[in-house]
Amino acid sequence: MTGGAADLDADAADVAAPPVVLKLGGSLITEKGRPETLDDAALDAACDVVAGALAAGDLDRLVVVHGGGSFGHHHASEHGVSTTDGTRDADAVAAVHGAMKRLNAHVLERLRERGVPVVPVHPLSLAARSQGADGGLDLPLGSVATLLGEGFVPVLHGDGVATARDGVTVVSGDELVVELAAGLGARRVGVCSTVPGVLDGEGDVIDEIDAFDAVADALGASDATDVSGGMAAKVRELLALDAPAYVFGAEGLAPFLRGEAAGTRID
Repeated sequence: MTGGAADLDADAADVAAPPVVLKLGGSLITEKGRPETLDDAALDAACDVVAGALAAGDLDRLVVVHGGGSFGHHHASEHGVSTTDGTRDADAVAAVHGAMKRLNAHVLERLRERGVPVVPVHPLSLAARSQGADGGLDLPLGSVATLLGEGFVPVLHGDGVATARDGVTVVSGDELVVELAAGLGARRVGVCSTVPGVLDGEGDVIDEIDAFDAVADALGASDATDVSGGMAAKVRELLALDAPAYVFGAEGLAPFLRGEAAGTRID
């Protein structure tokens, strides 16, 4: 993230309440084992909760990020593209980005139907890894900050990202959440998935995580196609934030948006 973007975001934070950043996991809103298949009931339920929280005044500034689920991950895996492995095949880039735009359109439609003033922000058009796949993400936030200031709810998603020496790699929704939260000065961050929180080796929810090493043995890979690293990557990235972050299931979404604890707190 560039210094200029950080300065702009800091200026915006001086005159407006810090936003909440919410990620809707791809495994929540799609049937991740079936290519390009929505989980209609879960998506509708999540959109109902988001719309209800905004209408009730539980929060007034919100940024939404959604994962790739059976849309982006399917095509990325098919073409061998991940957060570390890139492609220079324009057809592969189009397949991944096109799938994510289709999923994004579904999310936007469901939220607009409920009166949420959502607008899309596509990372492929904004972001880059100018230092290569191992370098940091440059995600200018002027557009997102301005949209927030104008009363919109920006909706971003996992996507392809231009990457020096590697063509195009994948940027995960989790990494976008971290960049957005840090750059916009988010007051809290939520990751809503299909599990009630980060689980220990016995399958119980871990109430709080403040260091990765303490939970490393309990975190395994995702049980469906996921080119962005699964739960371990989520925890690592959320630990990098100054703001408190929460990982929770669908039942934790309403409490989180009300400002309450939900699932696992990562801080």
